[in-house]
Amino acid sequence: MPILNKDMTVCISLAGRPSNIGTRFHNYLYDELGLNYLYKAFTTDDLEGAIRGIRALGIRGCSVSMPFKEAIIPLVDVVEESAAAIDAVNTVVNDDGVLSASNTDYEAVAELLAEHEVDPGSRVLLRGSGGMAKAVVAAFRGAGFDDVTVLARNESAGSALAGRYGYRHVREENAAPATDLLVNVTPLGMDGPDADALAFDESRIRAATTVFDVVAFPSRTPLIRAAAEVGVPVITGTEVIALQAARQFARYTGVVPDRNLVERASQFSRA
Repeated sequence: MPILNKDMTVCISLAGRPSNIGTRFHNYLYDELGLNYLYKAFTTDDLEGAIRGIRALGIRGCSVSMPFKEAIIPLVDVVEESAAAIDAVNTVVNDDGVLSASNTDYEAVAELLAEHEVDPGSRVLLRGSGGMAKAVVAAFRGAGFDDVTVLARNESAGSALAGRYGYRHVREENAAPATDLLVNVTPLGMDGPDADALAFDESRIRAATTVFDVVAFPSRTPLIRAAAEVGVPVITGTEVIALQAARQFARYTGVVPDRNLVERASQFSRA
């Protein structure tokens, strides 16, 4: 890390509950690539003031997490398609006072579906209806997936999310049709109270052609472990979080890190 200096470019994050993950990821890459940048995590109870500060201080980039992903939209100048598609922002870039907003979660999911050669003709069962689920469902629609069922107990949120993209909604797993691809976009399996929870029935996991768990902590969730044990190909949350952060990094710096370097940064951020 270079010594703090007057020419250093600053990037930040805004989150209701800041963590060190993004800070470690971005600063690791700055150090490895010899960039005169600094990344710092913040929270705020004055979002408008924070955005004015980004403009006034020339802060180059800002990662946006809950609960600010939707509230920030009227405060920026340009909303790119990746954010407009889901009415949620996770990345802001400052070009001489012009703030452009995008959503690299959406972009990362779309890229991973292509990279893993997931068939758009697959029958998809996606569990979740929150902010991240919006990005994932939109990415599936953008990638040409027509047969998607949103599994969400929240009737209002689940039906609204499914209806927006012409998909079906069910409240219970046993009401869902047969599926090929299982996608978990809930906290089930995440470190904490739901750490041991399995997002789908074992019979569905065994019958799946691919299992995708957006949960990144731990890297091998109960769902990922269960799929791997029966030989079902998986896409993990650690892939999503690393790829979306790498896309943010490239937008802020103009430098595209190679995949090996991104993986090392991802491991460092989670250590």
